[in-house]
Amino acid sequence: MFTIGDFARHGRVSVRMLRHYDAIGLLRPARVDPHSGYRFYEAGQLARLNRVLALKDLGLTLDQVRSILDEQVGPEELRGMLRLRQAELESAVSEAAARLARVGARLRAIESEGHMSTQEVVVKSVPGVRLAELTGVAAGFGPGEIGPVITPLYQELCARLEAAGVTGLGPGVAYYEDAPAGDGSVVVHAGMTLPAGVTALDDPEVAIVDLPGIDRAATVVHRGPMEDLLPTVQTLATWIDSNGYRSAGYSRELYLEYAEDRTRWVTEIQEPIVRTS
Repeated sequence: MFTIGDFARHGRVSVRMLRHYDAIGLLRPARVDPHSGYRFYEAGQLARLNRVLALKDLGLTLDQVRSILDEQVGPEELRGMLRLRQAELESAVSEAAARLARVGARLRAIESEGHMSTQEVVVKSVPGVRLAELTGVAAGFGPGEIGPVITPLYQELCARLEAAGVTGLGPGVAYYEDAPAGDGSVVVHAGMTLPAGVTALDDPEVAIVDLPGIDRAATVVHRGPMEDLLPTVQTLATWIDSNGYRSAGYSRELYLEYAEDRTRWVTEIQEPIVRTS
C-alpha cells in the first residue's frame, strides 16, 4: 500500500488531483482509514491512473473517461486511440511549424526592405527546354500552399526517372499556371530537364513537355531554401516596377544547385516581362 503522497509521486500527479478523482468516483483509494481518513493506494491502481491521464490527453472529459474505463476498454483499443491522437498532435505541430516558417519569411521580407541590391536583377531571354514532369494542383500561390504540393511531386518524379533508367538529367524547372477551375488554385508543374535525344519514357504517368522559352525575362538568383524566397521575389517585383516593365505571368524556378543542406540551394527566378509603354 502507498500513502496518497507516495502514490502521487509514482504516478507523477498531484495529491490534489487524486483527491478530485476520488471525489468524482474516477479513481477510488484501495483503502481509507476509518479513523484518520487517510487514503491508501495499491501499485496495481497505477494502470487505471495511466489510462485516466491518457484519455484525458485525448481531449475527453473526466465523465467520458470514467464511462470508457468502467466499460473496460482493452489495451489494444486504448493503444489505437492514443496512436490516433498522437497523429493528430504531430499534424498540429507540423502545421504550426509551417506557419511559423511563413511568419519568419514575412518578417525577413520586412527586415530586408530597402536593403537588397536590385543590381542583381538581369534581363535576358530564356531558352526553351524539354522536361519530364509531373503536375499537381495547389490551393493558391502562397508558400504554404505550393510547398506541400511540389515537394512530393519532385520526390515521385525523381523516383520514376531513376526506375526508368534515365540519366544525365539537367536542372529542375518548376512553372505554374492558373487552374481551369478559376477559383484561385494553381497548377504546379515539377519538371526535370531531359538529356538530348530523349523523346519518350516507359512511364505513362510522366509527361514529356517542350516548355517554350521566354523572350524577355527579369531574372534573379536566390540562395538558400525556398521558404526564404519571399524577399528575393519582392526585390524582383520592385525592380520590374521601377524600370518600366510589368509582369507577363508566373515566374519559373530553375534549380541550379540543390543538396541535402537546403541553405546551399541556388535557384534562378525567371519572370516574363513586357514594357509598360
